[in-house]
Parts: sequence; C-alpha cells; structure tokens
Amino acid sequence: MNTCRILLQSTPLKQCPSRFFSKTQIVDSLPKEARVVICGTGIVGNSVAYHLVQSGWSDVVVLDQESRIGQGTSSYGSGTLALLKPVEEQKIITKSIALYKKLQAEGHDIGLVECGSLYLAQNRERMILFKRRVALNQPQGLQCKLLGPNELAEYHPLLYTSDLQGGVFVEKDAVANPELVCDTLAKLAVAGGAKYVKNCIFNNLITHNGKVAAVDTSLGTIKCQFFVNCSGMWAWDLGQRSNPKIRIPVHAVEHFYLRTHPLVENLPPDLPTIRDYDSHIYIRKLKDNSFLMGGFEKNAKPIFTNGVPDNWRDCLYPDWDHFAPMLDDCLRRMPKLKDCELQTLLNAPDTFTPDGKWILGETPEVDNYFVAVGMNGNSLQGSGGIGHSLAHWIIEGEPDIPLIEFDIRRFVDVHNNRRFLYDRVKETVGRQYDILYPLQSEYQYARKIRCSPLYSTLQAQGAVFGTRMCFERPLYFDIDYKVGDPKPQMPKGTYWKPLFFDSLKEEYKACREGVAVIDMSSFTKLQIKSASNEAMEYLQKLCSNDIDVPVGHISPTGMQNESGGYENDCMLVRQAANCFFMVAPTKQQTRIAEWMQRHMPEDNSVQISDVTSMYTVLLIIGPKSRELLSQLTEGQEDVKMHPFSYKTMSLGHAPEVMILSVTNSGEAGYSLYVPSEYAVHLYDELMKIGKDYGIRNAGYLTLRFLRLEKFVPFWGEEMDSITTPLEIGRNHRVKLNKQHFIGKQALQMQHEKGVYRRLVHFTLDDDHDAENDVWVWGGEPIFRNGVYIGSTTSGGYAFTLERMVALGFIVNKDIKTGNLFPVTQEYVMSKDALYQIDIAGRRFNVRQSLHPPRLPSPHNVHSRDYHPTLRDKSILQAKP
Repeated sequence: MNTCRILLQSTPLKQCPSRFFSKTQIVDSLPKEARVVICGTGIVGNSVAYHLVQSGWSDVVVLDQESRIGQGTSSYGSGTLALLKPVEEQKIITKSIALYKKLQAEGHDIGLVECGSLYLAQNRERMILFKRRVALNQPQGLQCKLLGPNELAEYHPLLYTSDLQGGVFVEKDAVANPELVCDTLAKLAVAGGAKYVKNCIFNNLITHNGKVAAVDTSLGTIKCQFFVNCSGMWAWDLGQRSNPKIRIPVHAVEHFYLRTHPLVENLPPDLPTIRDYDSHIYIRKLKDNSFLMGGFEKNAKPIFTNGVPDNWRDCLYPDWDHFAPMLDDCLRRMPKLKDCELQTLLNAPDTFTPDGKWILGETPEVDNYFVAVGMNGNSLQGSGGIGHSLAHWIIEGEPDIPLIEFDIRRFVDVHNNRRFLYDRVKETVGRQYDILYPLQSEYQYARKIRCSPLYSTLQAQGAVFGTRMCFERPLYFDIDYKVGDPKPQMPKGTYWKPLFFDSLKEEYKACREGVAVIDMSSFTKLQIKSASNEAMEYLQKLCSNDIDVPVGHISPTGMQNESGGYENDCMLVRQAANCFFMVAPTKQQTRIAEWMQRHMPEDNSVQISDVTSMYTVLLIIGPKSRELLSQLTEGQEDVKMHPFSYKTMSLGHAPEVMILSVTNSGEAGYSLYVPSEYAVHLYDELMKIGKDYGIRNAGYLTLRFLRLEKFVPFWGEEMDSITTPLEIGRNHRVKLNKQHFIGKQALQMQHEKGVYRRLVHFTLDDDHDAENDVWVWGGEPIFRNGVYIGSTTSGGYAFTLERMVALGFIVNKDIKTGNLFPVTQEYVMSKDALYQIDIAGRRFNVRQSLHPPRLPSPHNVHSRDYHPTLRDKSILQAKP
C-alpha cells in the first residue's frame, strides 16, 4: 500500500506549476464587478470563458480556490474523443473536436491526434447497436465502417479478436492531452480579456429579485450579471450556498486508469483507441509508446458524500483489487500489454449525474445562474462544445442547438438528495458502456422513491415498473405472474421482439376491444388561477391554441418559444372562469414550471401551484369504458361527455373525482384525476365491477404502442424546443387569429412559407418479419428513392395492423446543391416515392402517411343485450 501511495502522489493529481500565466495574468485581488463570473478553472470553465471572449464579452472573471489553474480533476482522464454516440451528444463532441483541431492548427500544442477508434462487439446485441448507429451516422457524414473480426486485426495488430463478432472503426475519433487543452483555453481566455483570480474561495451567491446580483468570496464581493458554476466536484455544495438553493445533482466517484511504461518495440504513431464496451474497458496508446487503460465498472465507488475535503488528494488511494477485473480484461484484449511494466494506477475522481448525462443550462431557481457540470468521467470530450453552446445561451438567451437531454431542468428535488445520489451513481458509471435498450433499461438502485398510492396493489398483480423523474410507473403486467411468485422484473433487453411481447398484446387487446386501466399518476399537474381574468389572459399569451373555452372544456395546446418550437405540450382544463388545471408530461415538472414562472405577470396577479402529488391518475381505455364507469354513478348519462370536456363527480364512494373525456392513447376512454386518498378505494371498485367487462391492468408501454398506431406525437421524442406544431400536423391547435402569443410571428411565417421538415407516419411492409427481424425502435435513417431524408423518432408494434409502425421527420433536400425546400403533401405522398427505413443495416420498404392509418372497428365488444352481474347497489352515490 505504501508503494502505491508513493506512486499516486507522483502522478498529475499533485499540484503542478502552471506553464502559461504571469503574475499579471493571474491576480490575487478581486475586481469589484464583472459581466460574467465563472467559478472553476477546469477545462469546462476555461472553455466557457474562451468562447465568451471570442464572442466579444471580455468582462469575464474566473475564480478558483487553488493557487494555480486547472488543479481540480477535469484536466485529467483518458483524453479520448469518441463520436459514435447518440445524436444529441455527438453534436457537442463534434464541436469539441473542431475546436481542438483549430487550436492545434493555430500552433498550440495540445497533443491532438486523429487516430480513430475501434469499437468492439463480443455479442450480437452489441453488434446490432453498432449497426444501428452506423446506419444513422454514415448518411450524415460520419466516416465509420463496420468490420468483421479479421478486419479488426488489420486496424490494430496487437488486438485479440477470437472472441469478437465484429466492430466499428470511426476515422475521426481522436485523442488529446486534457491538461494542455485546459491550459491553452485559459491562456486564450486571458488574451481575450478574461481575468483569473486565484486563492478565491466561494462563500455564497447573492441574488436580487430572483436574479444573480453578486458573488461573496474570501477576497470580497464581486457584482455580476451572470454566474456560471463549472466547479465539478464542488458544484453541488456551491448550489447549496445560494438563496434560494440551487439543485445541481452530481456526486463524485472514484475513477481509475492505469499507465504503463513504454513498450520497447516500434508501434504505428496513430494506433486506434480500443473501446471494448462489453468488458467495460478502453485502451489507448500514449505519445511515448506507453499505454493508458481504464474503464467504467458496473459497480462504482462514490466518494466525498459529505463534501469535498480540503485535503481531498490525500484521501485517494489506488485500489488495485477494485481495478483488477478491468486490468485482466485489458490484458486479455491486448496480450502485448503483458510485456509492459505497469507504472501507475491513478485514482482521479470525477462527477457523475443521476442519468449519466451532462448537466447544462440556466437554473430554474435563479435567473442568469448557469451550470456546466457532470462530465461523467471525460471532461475533455464535451467541454469544447459545451463551452460554445453555453456561451451562446448566455449571450443570446437560448442555446444554439437543442439541449433538452442535458437541461438542468430535467430534475426534481429528490435528484439532489445526497443519499439518493450516492446510491444512483454507483450504477450510472457502468451505464456509460452498457447497452441501453430502448424502453428496457431501467435503473436498479435508488428506486421506490415517488410512488402512486396504488404501487403495492399493482406490484402484487404482476406490475413491472420503470422510473421517470424518480416516479415509479407500471410499464406492463407480467401475464405469467402468479400470486406468491417472486415479484417480476424487467427481463433481459433486446433489439428484437421483447420478451414481454405477449403481456403487451393482452393489454393492447383490452384497450381496443374491452377496457383497461393504466396508472399514469406521474403526469405533471399544475393549477393556475387568479382573482379575475388574469389567469386566462396570461395563458392566452403562453399558448398557441385558444384556451378561452367554456368552463368544463379542455384545450389541448402547445406552449411555444419565440421560434415557434415547443416548450410544452399540455392540456388545460378550465375549472372556473379564473382557474385552469394543467396536465403536462412527467418530464416537464420542473422545466415547464420554470418556463411559466419566467413569464408571470410582474404584479403577482397569477398563482401557480404544483398539485402533482395530490391526484392519482387512472386512464380508463376501451370501448367498454363508458359502461364500466356508469356502474359507479347513477347512470350512463353521467359519463356521456363530449370529447375534450370534463366534469367533477363522485365515483363509488370517492367524491370530487375529475373525469376528463380524453386519453393519451388515441382510443376511447376517460382520464380520472382522483384525490389520492381515494385512489385505492376507487381502483378496487373499478376492478371488482370491471370483472364483468373483462377489465385488465395495462402499463405505460401499451399506452405508447397505442399512440404510435394512432399517430400521436409525444414530448421529448417528436416534440422539442425546435419542433413546431405545423411540422407535426397540429395546425388545428394553432390559432393565428388570436392576439399576440409567444411564437406567433414565427408560426405565421412558417404557415405562409411552408414547413421544411414534416413528421410522417410509416407502416412497414410484409418484407419485415416482426418475429425474426430487428425491430424499429426510433433513431433509424429514412430514405426516399435511395436518398437519406431524415430519421425515425419512435417505433413499435401495431397489434391491430399486425406489423411495425414508426414516426419520423423527413426533409425535402436537393441532393446536388443541398438546398432545402418545403415538405408539401404532394412531396410526401408522391406515387413515385419509394420510402425505406434502415434497421441495423437492412432497408425495409414502408408506406408513408400524413394521417393515422384506418383501423378496423374493435370486435368482440359485448352486444346491446349484455347485462352486468347484479351487485351491491350501496356503492352508488347521488350526483353532486
């Protein structure tokens, strides 16, 4: 242990003298004010500072508690840059590589080498993942090539390939020196006018009227308009030192990598980086013929739960026992490493987030407080692009590309709980290299936190749960589950037909032919009210649909930004002239509340309350839903309602149940918003009476498959901040004859000029065999007459059509000039157009449509002379 300790202290984790800065460039005194204050001189903070000064904002001050630049952990790590990523992440990494190439071309030595990467597959599921990503990325210009086991050896002569099914070579993947990049960005930021202040300890953030006002430090107070938290492991703690406190859910985890001494024999200078995801390891060659190897283990070691101590470097030890399995896998993958003398095992901690994605953007708690943290083990990879996008966000008021996947507003309070983070990040480290199967990769740790009152009841009936915003949602019910069996769990994932297919089929059949109940209590629920007409006037400005409807009616509407893109997709229930009940997607609980708060009248005449936990939501779906509900009231007339209307009544013994004549499935039925204390009673009555109607429990996945068949777009898949209602066929929900609403001008212009991309419904032809072929899940490229024109957003099996369906956006692009033209109905539906979707390297013919497919009427519905079994009439309640 002592030997390892000495080795560790001789690594770059010790404080090293900065090479670039004179005493005049790093100052000890704190300026009185600045336009932007950035906390943290790691690679991310320096990138933000660099991009701000490059955009002309030179009044930037960067603070650090250390005596030298970049003495945290972000300048250490593998130094790898990988492009074979999900699209949203790839866009950021592409910008990072472009920046580093620019720096290198300008003469800055940052150790950049475009050596490429080999991504290895040990099994067919991993190979399918690679085929899916190559299929989507190649038409968009990424130079990547699928390889067989023998071809892999040609690209890397030291590679052991006998246990591999194949892999991918990505030519433009690169490596660089994180420490040199960190220093270079800081040097250029200083050259552009930024000031770096050392030995400056952050005390707290001072706010005024909900905005950043100043930063109180050990060197005094500095006034500022914007504050950027890029403090890595210290970010959570900084967030707590603000009034109000800021949620920044990150937690430090021990992160190991091993360096070897140089290999004696000569090696190619641009030997590709190896990424063996199935072994959770990577291996890269360093400049001197030595190697660096590391990994993202399945069970990681959280650290510094009670805060980062001042002597944090002295708390880190090289845990050889923990690293040994990864070392064994590295030596097996590259046997030549056995000839290398091992030099140093480094323990360089980094911050990980609850979902393994970066945390970026403006906080919901304080205006002009921005965050860029949670680099998940590789700060170099994202920092260049993150700095660019965050600087654009600060200057222009919005990011240059959609960042919803990384937006800090995707979290709720529980995500910031230290105990929750400690448990969750054990798992998110390994998920960096796991196959995250669509709809089938749920978290194992930190579960059962937010639950519907029906959680235990549904679990006892075979529910398999997933989590969204830490809320447990039933995904489906295992048809093979018997009382007394171990509680069912999500089975092993697959890109083919999922193992729970038969369970979904039965649930779907109930929704189409009988009746089913789905617990969707996780929906975001807000109440907006005022003393007079202020609430209605306020919502009219936010909503593109007309929400001035009679009391008792529902307005489905979008809330648009100035560009016409969606900030929210919701339903507004008019409960009274001055009171509205809003239902929004689960993921929107923080994000949309912040958006609405940002646009509130300054006179505080409108009040918004989050009532998500007050109501249990039960979707009653199917042609028998009216007859079923009527058994809980005085008669069918009570639940005979016009579409998009609502009423409040007693159901069974439960009073004040809100009944909405709408579901999110495209099928007939109701949404019941039940005061949570009555949820168990009402559910029991529904299931007891529903036996006569063949009632079944159903889950979120069935709802999802129903909506795909009916061409119902969902938030976060078909709708985001750059997608407009006109692009997804919701023109009827945009009232351009209204007075001003946010985004009206952009939508008016789009209405006049036409849309340049369009959401289309696709039905796969008979050449796709859902039993044996890889399924369409979303993220597949779409071709029109052999030309790439877009990609799918979601896909699934349509049980009525007995085939796969998908939704996806397409464009009308001139292949020679690259010019875009409006996507008209004639273009989409042309008889000369042959559409195909590429699923993991195979193109399948599809039929396109701008409307939902015509489905046959449900069969086996009970006849008119059907009578339910007599029951206890005492449960009936008089109408309120």
